Amino acid sequence: MNLHDLLSIPLRRAPGKPALDFEAADGRGERWSYGELFAAAEALAAALARRGLQRGDRIALYLGNRPETVVVYLAAFRLGVVAVPINLAYRRREIAHILADSEPRFLLTEAAARPELDELTAEDRAGVEALLEVEALLAADLRAAPAATGPAATAPPVAGDDLALLLYTSGTTGRSKGAMLRHDNLLATVCALLAAWAWERDDRLLLTLPLFHTHGLVVGLLTALAAGATVQLRQRFDAAAVADQLTAAGGDAPSLFFGVPTMYVRLVDELQRRSTAGGAGVSPALRLFASGSAPLAAETFAAFRRLTGHEILERYGMTETGMNLSNPYAGPRLAGTVGTPLPGVSARLVGDDGEAVPAGGEGELLVAGSHVFAGYWRDAAKTAASFVADAAGRRWLRTGDLARRDPASGHYVLLGRRHELIITGGYNVYPREVEEALEELPAVAAAAVAGLPDRDKGEVVAAWVVPAAGETPDESALRSHLGDRLAHFKVPRRFVLVDELPRNALGKVQKHLLPGR
Repeated sequence: MNLHDLLSIPLRRAPGKPALDFEAADGRGERWSYGELFAAAEALAAALARRGLQRGDRIALYLGNRPETVVVYLAAFRLGVVAVPINLAYRRREIAHILADSEPRFLLTEAAARPELDELTAEDRAGVEALLEVEALLAADLRAAPAATGPAATAPPVAGDDLALLLYTSGTTGRSKGAMLRHDNLLATVCALLAAWAWERDDRLLLTLPLFHTHGLVVGLLTALAAGATVQLRQRFDAAAVADQLTAAGGDAPSLFFGVPTMYVRLVDELQRRSTAGGAGVSPALRLFASGSAPLAAETFAAFRRLTGHEILERYGMTETGMNLSNPYAGPRLAGTVGTPLPGVSARLVGDDGEAVPAGGEGELLVAGSHVFAGYWRDAAKTAASFVADAAGRRWLRTGDLARRDPASGHYVLLGRRHELIITGGYNVYPREVEEALEELPAVAAAAVAGLPDRDKGEVVAAWVVPAAGETPDESALRSHLGDRLAHFKVPRRFVLVDELPRNALGKVQKHLLPGR
């Protein structure tokens, strides 16, 4: 089975059911049924095949959240073409790197994003046969076109081990790398989530996450379509607009919302404002709020529960694997943890010697399963270094994340990236522990902790602090607060007040861009 096979099941069962309910930032709306969506994808697949696109070729996508983007993905899966999504926040240097590395045949974009691509030089676009705009490729009547009988219909069958996506890592520590995801890898994540999160055909997912990232694309869009659900697709996240939908009455109210911690912080602020003004609570149709892509603060978890009555489900995934761990849908959701392995996923913690750590111990998280990617595009050395084999010969991916498993609940707690571990005077300091302690203070809106070189101790702990609105945190107060909660060697030697932390499109802090590092 391939992705197209799985996603075609709801099409066969209910072709007239709404698949996409799209609302643009300007209020313009469109509704696409499963039949219309797949008819457009089939017609586009035939058009691309006539241009000579073949199984295994790459196409780069510089596209925002819009129905045409969904059509492009479905057409690519139909042909066995490898989709290469590009972050819309990327600029010339970053785009040129991905194009040079992935060597796509075509680069697909939209009219609104075209000016950024026009800055690419001929050298930047070397090897790209054509820059195509989806508006021209997908005419208004395409969605109603009958199933194609041209080249797409006679294309070679797509196998489960064929590549489906080439997803470039977010580049929080340097130049991004292409993670090769097969159809089988994506099927494993989608099927695990269908079971673990109790997806139903009547579900409506409010999706504001970008479709160029695995969170929005795989966890959100593809899983919803596989369930036969309706995706309420929005161009971007707007706290007020999302709060309007979460508190709306009626049959079109969403039942699921997925976000990153930054979104939930803003939603808490918006819902608190409405609660103070006597506003209504969230719709009874809502059954699941999930968060990922970055750690969720315990304070945000508690505030959201108080305002909505819902506990956010935190989970853990990677570009290279899709989803690995999740708090339970039916069961206790523990703030500050990312739950237990999803169906089909194995996890273990190992020390520096590669041996399993004792119960309650800390170590690097390794995962295994059919969801794990095939490796890094054209980087055999990096791929080999990312995997280890156990005594039985089983292959495990080194996630690079340090974690601890609670012996009582079995839940995993992430401690930070392995390369972010600070060793100061021989002591280990996990940045996330210090960040959480700082973010307990009302005067602190956000914090990032990293190590700085030190001649005496090797490294010292430093903290970059974003003050809460109207606040100017005093350094002595910060030290006192942390000194009451943490060992002395974990208390930062240096505090830097900043207006904001450098983040990527999914809200993950890019620590290599912190000022002074």
